[in-house]
Amino acid sequence: MSAVWHHFKITTSESPTATCKVCGVEVSRGGANRVSYNTTNLIKHLKKHHPDEHAAYCKATASATDGLHQQTLRDSLKRKDLLPRDSERFRKITELIVECIAGDDQPISLVENSGFCRLINYLEPPYGMPSRHYIVEKRIPALHTKVREQVQRHLKEATSIALTTDLWSSGVAPMSLLSLTAHWIDSSFTLHNVVLHASELRGSHTSMRIRNAIEEMLAKWDIDNDKVHVVMRDNAANMKKAFADMGVQSLGCFAHTLQLVVIQGLLAQRSIIDAVANARKLVGHFKHSPKAYSILEDIQKDLHMPTQRLQQDVSVRWNSTQYMMLSLLQQKRPLSDYAADHDLPCMPSANQWALMEKAVVVLSPFEELTRAVSAATASAADVIPAIIVLKRHLSRKESTDAGIKTMKRTLLEAVTERFDYAETEPIYSVATLVDPRYKERFFTSPDHQELAKEALIREVEIMERKRKAGSEVSAEEPPRKSPR
Repeated sequence: MSAVWHHFKITTSESPTATCKVCGVEVSRGGANRVSYNTTNLIKHLKKHHPDEHAAYCKATASATDGLHQQTLRDSLKRKDLLPRDSERFRKITELIVECIAGDDQPISLVENSGFCRLINYLEPPYGMPSRHYIVEKRIPALHTKVREQVQRHLKEATSIALTTDLWSSGVAPMSLLSLTAHWIDSSFTLHNVVLHASELRGSHTSMRIRNAIEEMLAKWDIDNDKVHVVMRDNAANMKKAFADMGVQSLGCFAHTLQLVVIQGLLAQRSIIDAVANARKLVGHFKHSPKAYSILEDIQKDLHMPTQRLQQDVSVRWNSTQYMMLSLLQQKRPLSDYAADHDLPCMPSANQWALMEKAVVVLSPFEELTRAVSAATASAADVIPAIIVLKRHLSRKESTDAGIKTMKRTLLEAVTERFDYAETEPIYSVATLVDPRYKERFFTSPDHQELAKEALIREVEIMERKRKAGSEVSAEEPPRKSPR
């Protein structure tokens, strides 16, 4: 008899309806007569109106069907030799497989792949590979709970937490995602980085909606606003206002600001714009024609050059434009040979080739800094020295500046304008001052040095007040009796 009848009753076997024991509602048994009656409507009623009873029904059904599959003698003997599921070794191997799936972004179907199963069987014959359902329903939730508890414990122990956040549109689905990553240093001065959330943000991206979403994320991890040292965000106005309304200190992303600076410089000179436009057309021709690419590769082999593909730039990544120009410069000779026998939508002129060479040289420090500040080990101490190095690079007059003077001047003006606050921003100035690599060497004036020292003294005083306050709270607690 189906387990669903624990929750329903009927007056006679011929009755077309069954009475729910929970709410007393009459539910149709389906069909026109006793032969065609079924329990589908009864199960649907439990699922829709009584979730607890439906869960009990599912559990009873699952336990009832576990032993219904008759095994062959070989399967029975083989199962007898397998590791028990409650054994320490089975638990540890399964835990490592789940960590591999979660940590390396492997598909859950990995446990069903024949090659992976053969490998595990060779390494540990007594281990019976658990089902995909078991991994999804049991082990992954257990791992998530374990990691979450560990992260929450570390966050609670941290005295100060820095956050980074970003809002972007998914490239594979029509949705927007808001991320939140926590960074902190523990008592042994080890840096930790943990992605706390990557959640969908529905509707308009107003500052209020962003603020509510961030506050909800922080609440889930029991992080008070007072514990947040600074939030690194992009330069959008809605992001700025969201954190200003929260009363949390925030700074614009240095790499994103560099992106705006370079775009401003590239768009400042018409000759550079035309050269980049021709470069895009040229790369696009080969990207959309496999035949053209195969011919170009044959030319590269004939010239004893490595077969390299041309790189297409992406509008939201300025350094991809530099990589595109660099890939074209590296393949200048094969492209010229190709153009001699085949049609191309455009071919850079001699002047445009020269402009691209110079632009790549000018933009090289920007590309290097973008990679450096995007590393997991980058810190706020790198910002002021990076700005000073960029200004010196762009201020230097070279004999090869012909054709790109406007671009260099615009880049220098953009760096000066967008980063004019850096030396007076306490987070940047204090970080630079206490970093043994930089100290006072990269401040442009004695006044800025003094401001940095004053900010450092204020920070130390705040830390000392917090330490004393914590000591007073500890002193007020009654002493515990020592064991005898």
